[in-house]
Amino acid sequence: MAPDEAEFVELLKSLLLPDTERVKAATSTLKKQYYTSPISLVALLRILAQSPDKNLRQLAAVEARKLVSKHWKHIPADQKPHLRNQLLQATLNEEATLVRHNSARVITAIAKIDLEDGEWADLPSVLQQAATSNSAQHREVGVFIIYTLIEAMGDMFSDNLDNLFALFAKTIQDPDSMQVRTSTMLALSRVAMLLDTEEDGASLRKFQDAVPQMVAVLKATVEANDEDQAMPAFEVFQTLLGCDTALLARHFGDLVRFMLELASETSVDDDFRSQALAFLMQSVRYRRLKLQALRIGEEITVKALQIVTELGDLTSDDDEITPARSALGLLDILASSLPPSQVVVPLLKAIGPYVTNQDPEYRRASILALGMCVEGAPDFIATQLKEILPMVLHLLEDPNVRVRAAALNGVARLADDLAEDMGKEHARLIPAMVKNFDTALASLGSGTSDEDERKIEIVRGSCNAIDSLIEGLDKEDAAKYAPELVPRFSRLFEHPDFKTRVASVGAVGSIAAATEDAFLPYFENTMRVLGQYVPRKDSQEDLDLRGVVCDSMGKIAAAVGAEAFSPYVRPLMEASEEALHLDHPRLRETSYVLWSTVAKVYGEEFAPYLDGVVRGLDECLKQEETDFEVQLGEDAKELLGQEVMVAGRKIKVAAGDAGDNGDDEDEAVIEAGDEDDDAWSELGGVTAVAMEKEIAVEVVGDVLSMTRAKFMPYVQKTVETVLRLVTHSYEGVRKAALGTLWRTYETMWGLAEEQGMEKWKPGLPLQVQPGPELTQLGEMVMQATLGVWEDEMDRGTVTDINRDIATILKSCGPAILLAGSGNAVTQISSLLIATITKRHPCQQDLGDEADDELGAGATGGGEDPLDESSEYDWLVIETALDAVASLSFALGPSFAELWKALEKPALRHCSSTDANERSAAVGTVAECVGAMGEAVAPFSGQLFKALTHRLADEDPDTKANAAYGVGLLVEYGAEPEVVKNLGTVMVRVEPLLDPSLPLARLVDNAAGCVARVVRRMGRSGKVPLGEVLPRLVECLPIREDFEENAVVWQTVVGLYEAGEPAMRELTPAVVPAVEKVLGPPEEQLDEVTRARVAELVEYFKRMG
Repeated sequence: MAPDEAEFVELLKSLLLPDTERVKAATSTLKKQYYTSPISLVALLRILAQSPDKNLRQLAAVEARKLVSKHWKHIPADQKPHLRNQLLQATLNEEATLVRHNSARVITAIAKIDLEDGEWADLPSVLQQAATSNSAQHREVGVFIIYTLIEAMGDMFSDNLDNLFALFAKTIQDPDSMQVRTSTMLALSRVAMLLDTEEDGASLRKFQDAVPQMVAVLKATVEANDEDQAMPAFEVFQTLLGCDTALLARHFGDLVRFMLELASETSVDDDFRSQALAFLMQSVRYRRLKLQALRIGEEITVKALQIVTELGDLTSDDDEITPARSALGLLDILASSLPPSQVVVPLLKAIGPYVTNQDPEYRRASILALGMCVEGAPDFIATQLKEILPMVLHLLEDPNVRVRAAALNGVARLADDLAEDMGKEHARLIPAMVKNFDTALASLGSGTSDEDERKIEIVRGSCNAIDSLIEGLDKEDAAKYAPELVPRFSRLFEHPDFKTRVASVGAVGSIAAATEDAFLPYFENTMRVLGQYVPRKDSQEDLDLRGVVCDSMGKIAAAVGAEAFSPYVRPLMEASEEALHLDHPRLRETSYVLWSTVAKVYGEEFAPYLDGVVRGLDECLKQEETDFEVQLGEDAKELLGQEVMVAGRKIKVAAGDAGDNGDDEDEAVIEAGDEDDDAWSELGGVTAVAMEKEIAVEVVGDVLSMTRAKFMPYVQKTVETVLRLVTHSYEGVRKAALGTLWRTYETMWGLAEEQGMEKWKPGLPLQVQPGPELTQLGEMVMQATLGVWEDEMDRGTVTDINRDIATILKSCGPAILLAGSGNAVTQISSLLIATITKRHPCQQDLGDEADDELGAGATGGGEDPLDESSEYDWLVIETALDAVASLSFALGPSFAELWKALEKPALRHCSSTDANERSAAVGTVAECVGAMGEAVAPFSGQLFKALTHRLADEDPDTKANAAYGVGLLVEYGAEPEVVKNLGTVMVRVEPLLDPSLPLARLVDNAAGCVARVVRRMGRSGKVPLGEVLPRLVECLPIREDFEENAVVWQTVVGLYEAGEPAMRELTPAVVPAVEKVLGPPEEQLDEVTRARVAELVEYFKRMG
């Protein structure tokens, strides 16, 4: 090695040349001839310390850092003191910041080895001296090395926090160097990860004392417009959001307001404003309960709306990160995380003046902001459509083309989440959108290129809006528009603008889905024109369009049916299998979705394609996923130490570590650097491959449940593959995998019943024992589910688990409750209670167990703001209540034991201030009463009190559910309580026996309630049948809730059989009701009840 040192230096210099072949050759020589020896590390350290070439020093630092773990221990001990000292002095005196920082990381790599071996004992004191030196540069190096040491081996500092805080209290206020201050912030962010806030209150207080000084540093970097120092400072606060919540608790409100003011200040650099908005978005994500308690949502919402007015000339196709775009993203996450009262209500109030503002930017901002909030609060926005739609229609007629484009985008977003509600307004919306479409298309080419681009955006926007809206229409209504829309959009299939072709193809697919067989007149011509795009694969645009075409063809197949579509199935399936190998993720996903759609159309007739489909899905699900690391290659050497955008974040490019084997390529890689590891692991999980797997595993469930017995040869291997995905880092894959596993179980259960297994019966021990295969599958899936359910942080995943459990208990009964070592009932009920009482991990802020400084007390009294829920938060609880009801259904009377623990939390929601929450809770209680039957008797008093109170509720749905529940209580409750509450029940039900009430279900359930009263208490003399029965008969036949027909007609027939005079007198009114209930639809009556009503008809005939 020594004789070739000159060659070694020349080889390193070659790596800096813009000559790919020389770089590759030099890399190979270095790896094979030099980097295998410890002498290479000595030489690199010498170059780092002595070379006059800054670029060569930087490269030497990068290369040396990779070799330390492999070679440092093998360097002679007598050489190490000199090398350490030389490296430390060179780093202290290094002028180039980038070289200095990379050299510091080399020191840390060596120190990590030495300190663990009891060597380099004087390093801490040397760094302390450097950090307090008179030289600002020395202070910066000292603090930066301390930071990297804490990052690399934090445990070593856990017992020395007092000294660190004392040092950082000085360096955070360094009078001369911004770098010292920001390096201190970085170090503090790593200290934050070491703190045990419950055990070390003194250190917690010291950290909290430092937060205002950290804010001051950030503010100073922004005021100095120093991007190099400001970005790390912003990143520190992002990191702290992932740490123990107690660290920021004392100053959290002030910090949020500071970031909000910074984001709103138009004189501040846009990059800094976007960073402040990113912090606010992460705050909402990780600290939504704290923000809710602070009641700051309205202020953030209103200021975000103002920022949206700055959108300017950016079109919807631009992906530049700007404050306005970030503000729209903030509104999106606010609406899904905080209650409507803190976001959507103030937004709707604020946009009123925006809609009529003379400035078109304000008008555009109003509809864009509203569109971003729909997904997060669809139920509330649905209640406000009467006020919203006139604004939307007004903006669709706006003289400004960009405002009209935004209005079309708003319609699309509203329709995506409120399809049925928006569909009801088709007569006003579709003509307005067609007018926009026609006007823009007709005037294309008559203006400048910019004007034409805006017009084509209107054309695309019209297609997209109708695409979203049309599927919310009834088939009959949608069919009326087909002659008007299909020819218009079909003309664009070959439009020169690619995105317009895509939009038109998508719109026609949705029109087909909405119109069903009414699309047949356009079917053949549409397939002929679209068919030309299916085999295309010469360019990225060809592949993109091919994906959209296949997606639309799937919708067309579902619309026209199996027979009409049969000539196209095989070529389309062959094209979809070919698409898997064209290196286009979107096209692969489209193929999977197409398979799902075609399987739904053809059912078991899809079997001939199962080999290829299962193989393709299996290959997708078994794809390898790398960690968050992107290989950039030799040509990216010039990016070393710089920042690039990846996944919407600025990431520093560093050199790849060779590792212990030294076999890694000498390439630049993007790495997380100083970011919080947890945050990066989460970000890294959402890769393109992960999202592809999410779709693929959902399609597995679709295909399996549609092809049923034909899929059974593939079940075992499929289950093995899918089971491995339930612990995937991406929540979308986790919940899709669990859903598919439960669909597999449900399908196999159904097949077993078809093959002779007895229908399940409620209660434990099991009265119907499934076969060994079903039992084993149930155990595996339940254990996998419980493993995820208990600690899952994602609300959507827990919501889907609740739904899965509710569905499977209703369809397959209690067998799954005996999974694993015995009985899963206790664990499931505990998880449901935790969810209903908002104590499940997915309902908590990250790490908020240690933080009780915010809550009702922080708001100054009055109503606890945490009593409110965002719609996503409530959905978790609502689906848990559904699961409770299904659990009662599966367990029957034995559920009464669980009700002892469930009663109080369930009844608490019956008194919610939100009507939807009351309705859902009362409905759950009613279903539980029905499932328990006579076992409900011990709970009758409390349940009568709660449910009879809700009979007077202002919300019709809540009253309907209460009427159903009270009726069941009368049927099954303890007789003393029934007698005691009978008067109250009759008084409160009487006003509901009114056929003119708009909610038919309310009248139906009131009739069912009265029927149950008559059945149980009719002969007691306590029910005036002469007054009650006429009111009951007035409500017949049941109009909507056909389940109530059973009790109503059993009661009526029973009274006739008993010869009740009051019933006989009502025969003229009963006869027409009987005629209607025996007519269509068939599902009005079950078989038993139909037979009883038929007996009544025979009785009427005999009576003449």
